[in-house]
Amino acid sequence: MRNEVQLIAYADRLGGDLPGLTRLLRGPLAGAFGGVHVLPFFTPYDGADAGFDPVDHTAVDPRLGSWDDVRELATTHDTVVDLIVNHVSAESAAFGDARARGDASPHAGMFLTMSSVFPDGATEEDLTRIYRPRPGLPFTPIRLGDRLRYVWTTFTPQQIDIDVRSPAGTAYLTSILDAVAGAGVTLVRLDAVGYAVKTPGTTCFMTPETFAFIEEFTGQARARGVDVLVEVHSYFRRQIEIGRSVDLVYDFALPPLVLHALYTGDGTVLARWMAERPANSVTVLDTHDGIGVIDVGPDQTVQPGEPPRPGLLEPAQVDALVHGIHARTGGASERATGAAASNLDLYQVNSTFYDALGGDDHAYLAARAIQLFTPGVPQVYYVGALAGGNDLDLLSRTGVGRDINRHHYTPAEVESALARPVVAALLDLCRFRNTLPAFDGGVEVELVGSVLRMTRRGVAEPAATAHLAVDLADASATIGWTTADGASGRTSDLLAAPPRA
Repeated sequence: MRNEVQLIAYADRLGGDLPGLTRLLRGPLAGAFGGVHVLPFFTPYDGADAGFDPVDHTAVDPRLGSWDDVRELATTHDTVVDLIVNHVSAESAAFGDARARGDASPHAGMFLTMSSVFPDGATEEDLTRIYRPRPGLPFTPIRLGDRLRYVWTTFTPQQIDIDVRSPAGTAYLTSILDAVAGAGVTLVRLDAVGYAVKTPGTTCFMTPETFAFIEEFTGQARARGVDVLVEVHSYFRRQIEIGRSVDLVYDFALPPLVLHALYTGDGTVLARWMAERPANSVTVLDTHDGIGVIDVGPDQTVQPGEPPRPGLLEPAQVDALVHGIHARTGGASERATGAAASNLDLYQVNSTFYDALGGDDHAYLAARAIQLFTPGVPQVYYVGALAGGNDLDLLSRTGVGRDINRHHYTPAEVESALARPVVAALLDLCRFRNTLPAFDGGVEVELVGSVLRMTRRGVAEPAATAHLAVDLADASATIGWTTADGASGRTSDLLAAPPRA
């Protein structure tokens, strides 16, 4: 996979469908993105959870295109696809058969129930130990055949958890992996994999059994020429541990730490994180989910009697960060966050990253420059790529908090956004990151007062260098560079004169 910036996008919400997304990437976005994470395009892409509840995970929704369209996209761009390993839709054919026939169904063993995980029964302590992303227990009463069962539903009653260790579950996941590998996909993202293995007497989240499953599945993917990106929002030290056993892991601590640094003018924690974060990271500031705060806070899985495990930020700093986002969005994020708007995850703040910085173009470009100078593969969410604001109309229509950051762009809106100076500057910054051969090694970080300095030096081309200085107190930023042939340049206003190596 090439070391270039990647786009994250729903095909229907940016290009209209897969061919439309391809045209944008090869047209006005050319050079800015060397790869694309296409959010779920399976049947149906517009289900209960915006495609993360597939009825048929091996089929492209015909309203968006076909596997041939995915193959065509992959001829010019590294293509990342979601593998939803934890659950399927309650409307899937397999679960429908299990619901109709109960234990007589050949698919019955594919789905987890309370009794299949706790065959000897569960104590109150067993149940309260289970970690999940929303209040309450992860069970939904559903009649399977002639019996009412407590079916395991980590996220919503429409998303039925799979027994990934069962023969039927294993065959199902293998069929998905074969389908995406056959379409030329470069990287698969294991969605919600932290919840995939349920072990009695544990939190059922990122346990040793989970790590073993991730390692085994990664081996299967690599055998098909596909790399694995693990998606887990959790305590920061757990992310470091995950990074040791997979190809790539998200740096979900980066977004809140960048906001904290720009809000306070203090880059101490951000600079310290640069020294210990996993080197094999995908860096993001925004995704289709909210801005995570659990990733910088204390460990939420600590059990009674265990010593606390502090986070990167103190609880008071996390609170100040959340209130800072709410203030800068004029309260819009508060309307979309927590119990206010049917959220699955109470540990994320729902807002576009642009609005989380108060719509300040200079602060936004400074934040993106920090992201692009941080080692790893950068990904930019489509709303962020167009410096989009919070979609309060969509939030009002759906009542789903995360929709505030999931705007449906018309072709006219895309054209208008591309004409904005902040968007043009961001795309040029991405092209600079893609073309200057200074970003294949580590980073040197120095904090002098409120000024964060980051230096990247080429490994394959040692003469190529890139230097970033951001004054966190006022978000002013300067970039300087030297090319492999010794030419140099400098810009002190990313909005007026973005770098072009």
